[in-house]
Amino acid sequence: MAVLPPDPVFSLRSPDMGAVNSLCFQESERLLAGTIKGSVFLWDLQTNRSALHFEVGPDPITSLHHTTDRLITQEKGGTISMFSIGSGSYVKERSIPGNHLGYCRSALHTSTSNTSEQLLFYPCEESAIGVLHVTDSSAPTQMLVPDDPQLPKLGSVTCFKPFECASQLFLLAGYESGHFLTWDISSGVILDVLELATDAMAVDYDPITNRGIVGGASDKLVSFSYQRPSMQLQRGSELSIKNPGVNCVRIRSDQKVFASGGWDGRIRIFSWKSLRPLAVLTQHKQGGVMDLVYSNQPVSMWHANIMAAAGMDSQISLWDLYN
Repeated sequence: MAVLPPDPVFSLRSPDMGAVNSLCFQESERLLAGTIKGSVFLWDLQTNRSALHFEVGPDPITSLHHTTDRLITQEKGGTISMFSIGSGSYVKERSIPGNHLGYCRSALHTSTSNTSEQLLFYPCEESAIGVLHVTDSSAPTQMLVPDDPQLPKLGSVTCFKPFECASQLFLLAGYESGHFLTWDISSGVILDVLELATDAMAVDYDPITNRGIVGGASDKLVSFSYQRPSMQLQRGSELSIKNPGVNCVRIRSDQKVFASGGWDGRIRIFSWKSLRPLAVLTQHKQGGVMDLVYSNQPVSMWHANIMAAAGMDSQISLWDLYN
């Protein structure tokens, strides 16, 4: 590599935490971690200590989301739980029983025109996807079911990414068959079907640059774009990685880099403009990197935006990749 990889600014560890499946920031000063033991740990990034932790259930936490006033968890098996913030702790409001045996993570979308409108997309049984109104519990749950007989046999959903384009909300969903479906959420209509990656486990897409990236069990990352305004998917170039297996891909909000978390414990950083590899971070030496998240605002301890990574080695590494 042309540039020597940086060291993490800090690593968070707790003997009680164990392996971590999922991460999310609460604003910029708190980081939440969902563990394979079914617990959530809240880390205070001003002290780098665990402020509290609580058990959600016996199953691993596969996904976490935090709004201004709620925490949303997804457990292995598909159960979705919502917690409100009360007197320094989290109080469970409701749970939605799940029936998803795969590894697909839920996704939270906040409208760019109305920040109070938040939709949670979560995997359901067979090929179905649930769409839950987070802020309005009385609103009915929408179900996206690919029941067109002309569609190929899709299998379960494996990954998805909601996004807005020209003030419309879309969902890109990948399935076990390797096909990716683009849904128009307002109408519930499938706009396009393309066989993109047969082993997809993670996808991200940036509507500003109109490009996305898919990772999975192979040693290839696949880029794609949309033909607008028809919203037809187009396959792009492939990026080879040394060891197969990618658990997550994340495009940074400034569209300068994207990162992948590998089964081999490597965090690979790429230029988003050229897709050229920039660095390989090797802090996690035992087990795979399961999740990557970026803070939306600078973290005061380091006066910089931070990338957090977590995995099976029971640590959370914090990185300043901006400076």
